[in-house]
Amino acid sequence: MNNFRMKHTLRLSAFAAAATLAGCSLIPTYERPAAPVADAYASAWATPAPANARAAADVPWQDFFQDARLKRLIEIALQNNRDLRVAVLSIEQARAQLGLRQADQFPTINAGVTGTRGPATSGAITATYTAGLSVTAYELDFFGRVRALSESARAQLLASEEARKTVQISLIATVANTYLATLADDELLRVTRETVATREESLRLTQLKYDNETASQLDLSQAQSLLEGAKAALAQAQRQRAQDENALVLLLGQSLPADLPAGLPVTGQGLLPDLPAGVPSDLLTRRPDVRQAEQQLIANNANIGAARAAFFPRITLTGSAGVVSSDLDSLFNNGTAAWTFAPQLLLPIFDFGRNQANLESSKVGRDIAVAQYEKAIQTGFREVSDALAARATLAEQLRAQNAQLAADQTRTRLTELRFKAGTASAFELLDAQRSLFATQQATVLVQVQQVQSLVTLYKVLGGGWN
Repeated sequence: MNNFRMKHTLRLSAFAAAATLAGCSLIPTYERPAAPVADAYASAWATPAPANARAAADVPWQDFFQDARLKRLIEIALQNNRDLRVAVLSIEQARAQLGLRQADQFPTINAGVTGTRGPATSGAITATYTAGLSVTAYELDFFGRVRALSESARAQLLASEEARKTVQISLIATVANTYLATLADDELLRVTRETVATREESLRLTQLKYDNETASQLDLSQAQSLLEGAKAALAQAQRQRAQDENALVLLLGQSLPADLPAGLPVTGQGLLPDLPAGVPSDLLTRRPDVRQAEQQLIANNANIGAARAAFFPRITLTGSAGVVSSDLDSLFNNGTAAWTFAPQLLLPIFDFGRNQANLESSKVGRDIAVAQYEKAIQTGFREVSDALAARATLAEQLRAQNAQLAADQTRTRLTELRFKAGTASAFELLDAQRSLFATQQATVLVQVQQVQSLVTLYKVLGGGWN
């Protein structure tokens, strides 16, 4: 009687222990790593924004951009770009993987009909037919291995969704900056063509003076050299324009439509200049790439739980229920009920370090994910700091560049008048024209850089995905 009570008590204790383990998880408690960056951006660049300014991540790209032509290009890219399409399909693949892991938590029930024929000991041919439902090797997840793998798959799905947002942000910003580059190319082409025409006229006048022996061979050679230099710059500008348009076509995933609406000039884009940078900790919630890295970290953390569970017994159930008969015609009418139940417990004893190596690999994978998460934060901090510095300095650079352009234009105009009056040499005129052309080119580049810097700031602050 005492032995019976002891056995009964041991069974209850074992059942209670299994039930307790079934409610526990071997996944380490997740704690978000501290952000390895300063608490604030450099005060010299982080200028205060208006009190009612919206964060970049809360500003839809349709509101940020004002150019109707650019908006249409972005819409086309979001529909056709292959990188974005791959990111979307990756989400579907991750969702399917999550479905597989979740299905592992439930038994798979199969319906089947089997038949066997063979000789009996008496020499006669016997037949056996069975039909019913069966469950094969269903794992009772007492130690949370299957649940840990499901949690890892769920985090991978969330990471793939954040990856799609990151691709979309990058795509929108790249389309915008490439489009702005084509606008700058058009302006450079206009300036270069005007310069070629001006230098052709200067060469004509110098040639006339040379023919009348009022200009030297040196003056004529300089005029010819400047003209050929302008023609070389024109060819380079034409090549750059074609290459930028090819890059834009690749981003769109199709050729440029013929019915695009009219666009705005580079200096009339009307982008929002007062995007608040906030504090570096905002990057944890505003930037999809940082959230993606954190989900990857959570997935690797869950893999540790699955690796730990591999050290414990794995309990599987195999069973079937149905009917059996020696006559196929009477299987479903007069068949005899039959069932089987075959539980199995496997405890790893000698695996030559396989489970331990798998656990160590999972821990290292988590450490790698921590480093990648921290790097994502540091990269975001650097990108925002660079964009803030560009916004703060390019406005002053453009002001100075415009002032220099106005001065060179005045100098060239006065030198041309003096040259025609015979009071200025051809060298002075050619030098003034050379300086004006260089200043015009530099001004166009600074103009597009200023607008592109605002697009980049919008991107690095997490704008463009919603």
